[in-house]
Parts: sequence; structure tokens; C-alpha cells
Amino acid sequence: MKLVMIWRDRWYRWGLIFIIWTLFGLFLASQMYMDYSRSDRPFKWHKILLLEMCYGYIWALLTPLMLWLARKFPIERNRWRESLAIHILASLFIGFTTRLMHDLMFYFFVYDGDRPITLVRVLQNIYLIFDYGMLIYWVILLINYSFDYYRRYQEGEVKASRLETQLAQAELQALKMQLQPHFLFNTLHSISALLHKDVNAADTMIARLGDFLRLTLENAGTQEVSLQEEIEFLRCYLEIERMRFRDRLTVHINIAPDALAARVPNLILQPIVENAIRHGIAPRSKPGRIEIYARRQDGLLQVQVTDDGPGLPVNGNSKGKLKEGVGLANTQARLQQIYGKSHRLDLSNAPLGGLTVTLEIPFKEEPADRRIQSTQPIATHV
Repeated sequence: MKLVMIWRDRWYRWGLIFIIWTLFGLFLASQMYMDYSRSDRPFKWHKILLLEMCYGYIWALLTPLMLWLARKFPIERNRWRESLAIHILASLFIGFTTRLMHDLMFYFFVYDGDRPITLVRVLQNIYLIFDYGMLIYWVILLINYSFDYYRRYQEGEVKASRLETQLAQAELQALKMQLQPHFLFNTLHSISALLHKDVNAADTMIARLGDFLRLTLENAGTQEVSLQEEIEFLRCYLEIERMRFRDRLTVHINIAPDALAARVPNLILQPIVENAIRHGIAPRSKPGRIEIYARRQDGLLQVQVTDDGPGLPVNGNSKGKLKEGVGLANTQARLQQIYGKSHRLDLSNAPLGGLTVTLEIPFKEEPADRRIQSTQPIATHV
């Protein structure tokens, strides 16, 4: 990938071309010197070096032209015949031209006039048009296409990754937006019921609903917030529910101080607590209690929401329970979308009765500049 980025930079590309053809010229000079050093009248090495370095730099000057031809006439499915014909003609022309220039420089710089020019040498030089020139042209063409295809592959990978991220964000936003109307419907239904019994309580609930919506809108485009912010949202929601259940609902929140900076999905706890209220508190007339704990453990954030309701049936299926209703089903879907297999959402019966929902996600800290400083655990009753 780094080599492709270097190749796309003009100055690095020219530098790389210069180095490659310099090495090519040195290689040819060494080969020619070794060949002629065994003859009766060897050529001087500096003349051979001058010849082959000039030959190498001719190719260096021609390389941008060949790269332009490769871009202008790509060998693709819909036009491969025309492009192939152009490249064959170009390789013949460049091969013949470079061979001719090499021979002219040879006779100008190196050739000893006492040595005859034979027909065999001329025919050999014509053969070398197809040996060196065309081969070099097609090698350059192949290298260019290799870089181009690799670049397209990398860009395709990046584009696919971006599209996948955008799709995931859209799906998460859709799941979150499903929760909000669900919560609003339940809250408005409660307000409607209170209007006939306790107008002041209904008025207070409307005010708390406004606070909750304000906090929600402030983080409308945010998928993750700190656990401390999430608890603030949850408190606002619980104040609304307290207007419905009065003394029938008691909530204890205990959050370890080292867990406050953990990043969690926005509004991830509200549907879990709502499920506890709906199944553990609402069906009965006596007071109920919900306990919310959070701690950091083995690189994970563990959150537990426990109610003292009836819990799961003896032969109940916790996975089937997760699929019931919008709240927990969407919570499971959001967790799966964000963390894949690196999360856990389980329902189990609490040791002292009731239901415990356990949530475990990878522990990621909120950036230091966004944290709300706190050295004490959050332990409150709502």
C-alpha cells in the first residue's frame, strides 16, 4: 500500500524511475564489459558505461510516455482489441527506435573503426528489437497495470468498508428511532390516564418528559455516550415512571467509579429498565424494587438490572423472552450490530427472586476531555 502511495506522488515516481533505469544501465554496462573483456581487443570500460547509461536514461525519458499510453488505452473487456493493437504497434516502434539509438551511440562512443560491420551483426541487432525493446515495453505495461489494479482493489476495500459502516450506522439509527416512539407512546398513555386522576402529577410528568426529550435530542446523532451520561438519561426516565407508580417503585443505582467513563450505546439501559418495570412492578399492587449495578471486570463493562418480580417461569426460555416486545429485541439487535459476538445480554432468575438482566460489552473509555470527573460511586435511590 505504501509503495502505491509513493508511486502516485510525482516526485517520488520520477525518483523511482531514475533509480530503476540507473541500475538497469549499470547492469547492461557490466554485462557488455564482461562479454568484450574476453575478446582480443576489449573496449574501454568508461566508454561502455557511457553507452549503457545513456541507453538506460533514454528508457527513463520514455517511461512517462509508456505510462500515459497504458492509462490512455487500458486493456479492458470492452476495448481490449483496439488497445492491444495500439500497444503492439507502440512496442514495435519504441523497440525499433531505442535499438537504433543504442546502435548509433555504440558506433559513436565505442566502436573501433578497424572492426568490420558484418551482415550477421546487423541482423542480430534487428532481432534484438524484439528481444529487448518489446520486452521492456510490456514489462512496464504489466507493472503499471499491477499497481493500478492493486490501487483499485485498495480503494474498493476502503469504499466497501465505508459503505458497511454507513449501513451499520443507518441500521442502528433506525433501531434507536423505533425505541423513541415506543417510549413516547407509553408515556403519553400514562399522562392521559393521570389527567383524569391527578392533574398536577400529569403536569409534572410532561415537564420530565420535556427534559428527557431535550437530553435525547442533544445526543441524537451519537451512537455511544459515557455510562455517567446514560445514567442521567435513566434518572430522567425513572422520574417519569415514579409519577405513575408513586411509592410502588423504588430504584437503587450503584455504579463503580471506574465504570463511569465507560462508553455505552445511547439509550441502551432505558428499555431494559422499562422491561423490569413492565413485568416486575406493573402487574402487582404491592411495592417493588429495581436494582441497577455496573462495574468494570476483566476488560468488560458489566451492568445488571434486577427486579423483585415473578422472574422467569421454571421452564422459561430466556432467549425467547428477548424476542418479546420492541424494547429488548431492539436492544439485542443494537448490541449485535455494534459489538458482534463481543457482547452478552442474558436473562436469568435472581437468587432472591425476580429477574436479572445482565449486559456485558467491551470496556472502552470516554475521551478524557469529555469526561465528567467523579471519584465516588453513584449510589442513589430514585
